[in-house]
Amino acid sequence: PVLIKPNYINSRHPSTGITTDGRVIEGIVKFLKLERKIEEIIIGEGSGLGDTFQAFKVAGVDAVAERWGVKLIDLNKDEFVEVSPPNPLSLEKVRVAKTALESIIISVPKLKPHREAVVTLSLKNMMGALASKGIMHRGLSLSKNIVDLASILKPSISVIDGIIAGEGHETSGNPIEMNLVIAGTDPVAVDAVGAAVMGIEPTEIKHLLLAEKKGLGTSNLKQITILGETIEKVKRKFNRSLSSRLLAHLG
Repeated sequence: PVLIKPNYINSRHPSTGITTDGRVIEGIVKFLKLERKIEEIIIGEGSGLGDTFQAFKVAGVDAVAERWGVKLIDLNKDEFVEVSPPNPLSLEKVRVAKTALESIIISVPKLKPHREAVVTLSLKNMMGALASKGIMHRGLSLSKNIVDLASILKPSISVIDGIIAGEGHETSGNPIEMNLVIAGTDPVAVDAVGAAVMGIEPTEIKHLLLAEKKGLGTSNLKQITILGETIEKVKRKFNRSLSSRLLAHLG
């Protein structure tokens, strides 16, 4: 199966710049069904701050699933499997949704900065598949934990929804119209480009540097081939929360 994993941290409307736009999800479903003839498609998320199905409804994803005959699941209610990341940087064991483990993953995050991780894009989006999101924030190991999790749940395709992005931090609700979608098969590269589009140097983002070291992809913009618009043409300096700027500075 193919799991489309959006970001519904809460059930705010995508126009707030917080949650994944249902139109992007529908575009992916349409491509998989019509172009790739893939039948077994699941849209799954485990909301961190609210009711996952309410979030699906607000974003119009329940209607997308119905239109295309796609399964919709709340990963918070999935069966969980304990997994040990290979050569962990910090996360020795973690309980992960079985559906995510058994699927080809398409990560569909929103384009937005984050208070602790500097950005919350396709790699960090995998946290929605955990039994306990809180485990990731213990101590000062969030960046290492994101990479360890990505080594178990590595997206095969990453599609960042930057139609209406979010400024400030992950739940601030300061929308910015960017009219962009950033996609690729290297999640580290996609996240690096997403960061650069927000005016954030990928070198500021610890989890991207660690992911590159671990062989999960490249964060070096000079080594990434960009098709379509150039970063320079579409980039905009996003306002960021103070904690995000401080963390980036402290490395």
